Amino acid sequence: MDLSEWRKEYATHGLDRAELLDCPLAQFKAWFAQTQASGLAEPNAMILSTIDSSGAPCARTVLLKLADERGLCFFTNYESRKASHLSHDPRTSLLFPWYAIERQVHITGRVIKTSESESEAYFARRPYGSQLGAWVSNQSENIPDRQQLEAKLEFYKQKYPEGKVPRPTNWGGYRLIPDTYEFWQGRLNRLHDRFIYNREGNGWSINRLSP
Repeated sequence: MDLSEWRKEYATHGLDRAELLDCPLAQFKAWFAQTQASGLAEPNAMILSTIDSSGAPCARTVLLKLADERGLCFFTNYESRKASHLSHDPRTSLLFPWYAIERQVHITGRVIKTSESESEAYFARRPYGSQLGAWVSNQSENIPDRQQLEAKLEFYKQKYPEGKVPRPTNWGGYRLIPDTYEFWQGRLNRLHDRFIYNREGNGWSINRLSP
């Protein structure tokens, strides 16, 4: 498969230093609101990259569920492959691939687990089916077939009626505490606009990067 001639020029927007807010979280929220308004599907989908115990990288898509001054949160099974990687090395990155509007946001930092109360509060807001799914799936483990999942789902439907599903003890959140934010805006001739925020003490420095 030769894709060498398949290309798209980015010419929708530009990004100047004067447009950027001093706070990267505020800038992220502004771009996120614009992404939502564009109608892009799953604007909170982000690529989480981790490192396993051998040093090999691994990436998958997870969903952002909270972004505030403390960091950015997602929720998962604490016995999953990603959780194993994060217990070995908490350094990670998040990438928001907003290709349809010719933008990306790349965030790096370290993760910590959210508090029990935060995990409980979010789990209680999940749809009933998603709550049951947390009990059904031993995430990342080998299974013989789909039927096993369906059978376990029926079992937990009988065990836990709607509104009565407890949070599994091996399920909860992670919070990434950012060290850097990079905002990428596609431009013509592959001369993209890139700005990086680096944490410096209690504030942030902002620099333009060469594309």
